[in-house]
Amino acid sequence: MDIIVLIKQVPNTTQVKIDPKKGTLIREGVESIVNPEDLVATEAALQLREMYEGQITAVSMGPPQAKEALQEVLAMGVDNGILLTDKAFAGADTLATSYTLGQCIKTIGKFDIILCGRQAIDGDTAQIGPQVAEFLRIPQITYVRKIKVDGKKVIAERLMGNGYEHIEAKLPVLLTVVKELTVPRYPLVRGIMSSCVWNEDAIKIWNAADIHAKAECIGLEGSATWVTKTFSPEVKRAGMKLTGSSKEIAEKLIKELHGKNLL
Repeated sequence: MDIIVLIKQVPNTTQVKIDPKKGTLIREGVESIVNPEDLVATEAALQLREMYEGQITAVSMGPPQAKEALQEVLAMGVDNGILLTDKAFAGADTLATSYTLGQCIKTIGKFDIILCGRQAIDGDTAQIGPQVAEFLRIPQITYVRKIKVDGKKVIAERLMGNGYEHIEAKLPVLLTVVKELTVPRYPLVRGIMSSCVWNEDAIKIWNAADIHAKAECIGLEGSATWVTKTFSPEVKRAGMKLTGSSKEIAEKLIKELHGKNLL
């Protein structure tokens, strides 16, 4: 079984700040991590390989430092990785990103299952997986929390708002997974050393030409949407400070609540 995992390096969103003048994210000094649900997808791929054998290829699109994300999943046990990095990819929205990833997968050629997280914590769009599937013209199952492969088909349990449903799809198929599916394993020291030192050739660096991408379909030019401004909304909380003795404060509070029909 040949499995492709799509991963993304994202800023640790608990630490992200916005430049008040430029309206852009301040990334300097902010820790970068592998998108959590992409790690779940990676673990699912490893478990499928343990059951059915085969190869796992991790694909990531981003700046050169995104290689660190690929090294992390290689340390978990992924066989090889591909980093899509090119200045021409900069500014891509989900449409241009999905095209780029799809072109990469077409260049890879052979695959049975594509796995990716439901969504990335920096954008929260949940659009990349479905758009890649549409670009490749293959079936897709989203919000997957259980996976079973039966011959030439996959049977998935899909999480719903008020329950779940079972869906079957023929291979090849793309699955987006949720955190309920599994818990990612920790990389072993041997795996970390192998991915960073002994196995440099396991990660290929591809640019736009390597995947035969059309210039008008990638980066800003290939994007159907543009972000014109980013800002943190001001939080304004109306309040009232009550003074006096405990009895006076209590009486004032009761009066205010009565006046607002809250008592």
